[in-house]
Amino acid sequence: MTADDSFDRLDDDDYPAYTMGRAAEMLGTTQGFLRAIGEARLARLITPLRSAGGHRRYSRYQLRIAARARELVDQGTPIEAACRIIILEDQLEEAQRINAEYRRAAESTDPPASA
Repeated sequence: MTADDSFDRLDDDDYPAYTMGRAAEMLGTTQGFLRAIGEARLARLITPLRSAGGHRRYSRYQLRIAARARELVDQGTPIEAACRIIILEDQLEEAQRINAEYRRAAESTDPPASA
């Protein structure tokens, strides 16, 4: 891998560019919080990649999810519930996107209404 390849990957939302310490610092939270949302029993919200040495690495996408979890926890939501809420929000957004695609496809195949 060349240096140019590495820089190109930094634009990738899914590239695990951030160490646990840096991720916690960026979010204004603790490393324990990041571990907790990754290890929540019923709803593992994020699963960080591991470096060759076994250290957790987070992507920008995962940091956005962690930031949303932190908002909910800061508002008093238990961590397990916050993780589940975020997962359900994502599922709802995906279902709405699929429904919109089906509607657009159905509208484009429907004959125009006669006046």
